[in-house]
Amino acid sequence: MWLSRMWRKHHEAAKFLLVGGACFLATTVVNYALKLTVLHQKPVIALAFATVLATILSYVLNREWSFRARGGRERHHEAALFFAVSAVGIVLQVIPLWVSRYVLLLRVPDVSRPVQEIADFVSGLILGTLIAMAFRLWAFKRWVFPHPQARPARRTAARTGPRTRILHRERRRAANRQE
Repeated sequence: MWLSRMWRKHHEAAKFLLVGGACFLATTVVNYALKLTVLHQKPVIALAFATVLATILSYVLNREWSFRARGGRERHHEAALFFAVSAVGIVLQVIPLWVSRYVLLLRVPDVSRPVQEIADFVSGLILGTLIAMAFRLWAFKRWVFPHPQARPARRTAARTGPRTRILHRERRRAANRQE
C-alpha cells in the first residue's frame, strides 16, 4: 500500500528517472564510441555531442510518457523551453568533466590511462549526469510542463470513440437477435 501511495505521489519523478536511465545508457554508448574513435583528443566535445543526441530521445520520451498529462503550452513553445533547459543541463553535465581534465589534470600523461578513464566516467557521466538530472527535473516541472493534468488522459479504443460505440451497439443487437 505504501508503494502505491509513493507511486501516485512521485510517479512523474519515477518515470523521469527511467527515461533518464535509458538516456544515460545512450549517452554512455555514444560518448565512448566517439571518444574511442574520432574524438579521442576531445572528451568534453564527445560528451556534449552524446548528451545532445540523448536529449532528443529524452524529449520524445518525457513528452509522451513522463509528463504526458502535463502541459499548458503550445507544442513549439514547450519544445523550445525543453531544449533551452536541456542546453543548460548539457553545460552542467560537462563542467565536472572539464574540471577533472583541465583543472585537476586527471589526464594522460599526468596520470595513467585507466585513472583518466575512471576520472572521466565518474566526473562526466556520473557526477555530471546527477547534477544535470536534478536541474532538469526541477526545470521541466517548473517551466516546460508547468500545469499538471493540462492534457486529458489518453483513452483506449475499447472504452470510447464513435466507432467503438457503433460496434458495441451492433454486438448488442446481434446478441439480442440470437436470443
